[in-house]
Amino acid sequence: MQIVISSGDITANTSDVIVNAANSSLLGGGGVDGAIHRAAGPELLAACRELRSTDLPAGLPTGQSVATEAFALPARWVVHTVGPNAHAGETDPELLRSCFRTALATAEELGAESIAFPAVSAGVYGWDPETVADTAFQELLAHEPQTLQRAEMVLFNDRLADLFRRRLRKLAG
Repeated sequence: MQIVISSGDITANTSDVIVNAANSSLLGGGGVDGAIHRAAGPELLAACRELRSTDLPAGLPTGQSVATEAFALPARWVVHTVGPNAHAGETDPELLRSCFRTALATAEELGAESIAFPAVSAGVYGWDPETVADTAFQELLAHEPQTLQRAEMVLFNDRLADLFRRRLRKLAG
């Protein structure tokens, strides 16, 4: 699977799947989550409310993923994953690994050929960006793709994209 790193707005990404760094309520929030909800339009919130009223009445657990349509976004689907919040004591690296692993598995179930990730948990959730990069790339490199051909890390600025490039070079060696 090809791994690409870019900086920019994930809501403009044309991958089959964009990954939303969601909160467990799935009802929108700040950062990437808020941007994706705004760009997708009100139908995304309605779809998430439907998930909450049926399959996920208690919300989406940390480290898990679920898909919705992408509505007004250029992607086909949004895979919502709940990253661990270090500020709330969620510091188990397995929770962070699970975000990437379950998002990849969900994309494969959809038959997606491409997926775009943000830096899950590296923002307001307080995880070190290097740890997030290493975790993301370990999971991407270990993933045995069935339909996925391309994974892109879409970072919100050039500095973070450069950091991710350095970490990928170190891991891929």
